[in-house]
Amino acid sequence: MPQHPGLNGSVTGTSANETCPVALLLIDVINDFDCPESEPIGRFIPHMAERIAALKKRAKAAGIPCIYVNDNFGRWRSDLHQLVEYCRREKARCREVMDLLAPERDDYFVLKPMLSGFYATVLEPLLHQLEVKTLILTGVCANVCVLFTAADAYMRGFRIWVPSDCVAAASGTDSGHALDQMRRIFKAEVHPSGEIDVAALARKSVDRVSVDAGALMAR
Repeated sequence: MPQHPGLNGSVTGTSANETCPVALLLIDVINDFDCPESEPIGRFIPHMAERIAALKKRAKAAGIPCIYVNDNFGRWRSDLHQLVEYCRREKARCREVMDLLAPERDDYFVLKPMLSGFYATVLEPLLHQLEVKTLILTGVCANVCVLFTAADAYMRGFRIWVPSDCVAAASGTDSGHALDQMRRIFKAEVHPSGEIDVAALARKSVDRVSVDAGALMAR
């Protein structure tokens, strides 16, 4: 069977003006946070959502694609719109997050079954098709899904930016340790979102990161 041209590295199905060297990932923000483990993180969510919404607005103005990378809640039949409406229900915890961060028509959506946004998902071929080399990581939890996604992104040669006020964990200590790990081990640029010039990033051409496995083990 002939292979579709879009599977071998071309941008078939994607117009040239849809490609960009940078992508914004919103990790597990479509979430009702309705479990005991989520209760400690709840107090950090509203501020994080506000900062992500402001960053997303600037990213879209700069032509940066926004990709929601979200847990499938154990079901591969999860539907984006059903998830959003479920998280908006009257009794949902942090329901205001959906008012700020609901996906728009031109956003991308990737379901993930595990912690990393790359594991068993279409994220990598999507980024390849969009010609992305730099990722801006946002979402929850900083020390779990964001951290694991950063690890897999780094091993694939992506450059990483993490807005420190656009991620959250159960405690400030957990978030701080994760940010430090991403900075030291995965060479991430970690700054408050207001200090990140996303328009300049979108204009900048960069090479992939060279990963030295021996250096990583030495750390």
